[in-house]
Amino acid sequence: MPHHGNDEEHEREEPVSFQDKRRIDPMTGKVREQPSPEEPADQSTQDNADHQAGAGNDTGPGTSGAAGTGDGGEAVDGDALSQAEQILNEAGGDASDAGVTGAQDEELAGATAREEELRNDLMRIQAEFVNYKRRVERDRDVAKESAVQSVLTALLPVLDDVDAARAAGDLTDGPFAAIAAKLDTVLTGLGLERHDQEALAGQPFDPMHHEAVIRQPNAEVPEEHIVQVFRNGYVRAERVLRAAQVMVSAGED
Repeated sequence: MPHHGNDEEHEREEPVSFQDKRRIDPMTGKVREQPSPEEPADQSTQDNADHQAGAGNDTGPGTSGAAGTGDGGEAVDGDALSQAEQILNEAGGDASDAGVTGAQDEELAGATAREEELRNDLMRIQAEFVNYKRRVERDRDVAKESAVQSVLTALLPVLDDVDAARAAGDLTDGPFAAIAAKLDTVLTGLGLERHDQEALAGQPFDPMHHEAVIRQPNAEVPEEHIVQVFRNGYVRAERVLRAAQVMVSAGED
């Protein structure tokens, strides 16, 4: 049987080859090194172009006229197409690289902002904890002072009885005298100060700490000074638990 021209063309055709020109390797995710513009794109592509140019020269006049390869035009077209394809691939690769870089920059910016937010939260929590600790310590000290002063205020009537017994001479010796002495020692250790006749006689009158019961002329005591204490006063940490009742001198008559 006679062979047609199409069968001869099919016999001369070779397997189609292509070049993977993607900038990002799909397996590793890394950027591939691209050949310089002076180097040929790929040896297989160049061989395929040369083969197509030779095949065009072997065909008949009609075929050569249709392909336009009689003067090497197909090789020129192949090189131009390869260069255009390479330019497009580079442009696409640059765009892909820009997208990856932009995504990384955006992720890095988000992580930095989150880190700054967490740091600010940590500093705020630390400041709140320090303030809370100081407030707790202050409240604890206030509660302690309030409790001590409440106990001392409740003991003031007992101290008045002890002072009356001492003034009457009932606490000169014996077990009750020892108990009274120990009680005075404990109260002094707690910061309690007694404003009695011995401590206030001849001192200037202070309305913040003393209560003037009577005021009369006295030639021996200067004016506005304490002459006598009727009831002892008590002070702790500059806070008056009870003001002393006193007689104040009005000076010479």
